[in-house]
Amino acid sequence: MNKKLLLIAILMLGVTFGYAQTKEELQAQKAEKQAEADKFQGEANAIQAQIDALPGWRKGAFGTIGGSLSNFSDWYSQGTPNNVSGNIGITANVFANKIEEKYFWRNALTANLNWVKLDDKDNGTDADDDFNPTTDVFNISSLYGRNISKTWAVSGLAEYRTTLLDNFNDPGFLDIGVGATWTPIENLIVVIHPLNYNFVFADNDAAFDSSAGAKIVADYTRQIGAINFKTNFSTFQSYKDGDLSNFTWTNSFSYTLWKMIGVGFDFALRSNKQEAANFQGVDLKDADNKLQSYYTIGLSYAF
Repeated sequence: MNKKLLLIAILMLGVTFGYAQTKEELQAQKAEKQAEADKFQGEANAIQAQIDALPGWRKGAFGTIGGSLSNFSDWYSQGTPNNVSGNIGITANVFANKIEEKYFWRNALTANLNWVKLDDKDNGTDADDDFNPTTDVFNISSLYGRNISKTWAVSGLAEYRTTLLDNFNDPGFLDIGVGATWTPIENLIVVIHPLNYNFVFADNDAAFDSSAGAKIVADYTRQIGAINFKTNFSTFQSYKDGDLSNFTWTNSFSYTLWKMIGVGFDFALRSNKQEAANFQGVDLKDADNKLQSYYTIGLSYAF
């Protein structure tokens, strides 16, 4: 009996030792193959960088989709036990840039749209069952420049901002100007246009007014592997009246988890006293210009 137990123990030790050797060998093989893969991936990335540097069009898009839908029946722990509620948010960042040796033409579109609804089924006088727009941001720009050095160019910019879902072009802001564009590093664009006119389209003349001023834009858009991000700061500084100045700072980030799907986050800040006066129903000088902001978190897409 003891001989049988000893033999079984020896066999088990042998199997364990053999397994350990096999596992170590497999790990060594994996490390060797991974090193080769990293080497080839580095070479592929270097070739892609050369392709990206070639003249021609560069196009891309990414954004975020966030939403929820709920239906409560006789849920007495809350103030509205019978309701249907929902929230849908969509953001989009699209660009199409033509980069040549002597000139560039950069085009961008940014949109953030959000709908929400709350239907109290016990209250026949509340809001209807439709989704109503809440966040409504639309911005499109086109920048053309002729290079005078490696990092500087003479440029012209047209930028238009309004809402799409509600009160389209009321207000609408159109900046048209000329000046210089600075590109100190790849993917960073700084626009400095001291000759710019800010056209404002609106029915409320007491709150909105067009004027001449300086336009400054800084944009950084980049993709690093599975990460896409964009930050854009745009400001107009009026020569006529400081109350006519404004700025908008938007930030978009997405991380791809599988194919084109991932997670995304958008955040923005804005200061515009004309919009504040229009919303509050007062003259421009009497407006309380609070800092505006929004954020969206949800699934992201990229292509």
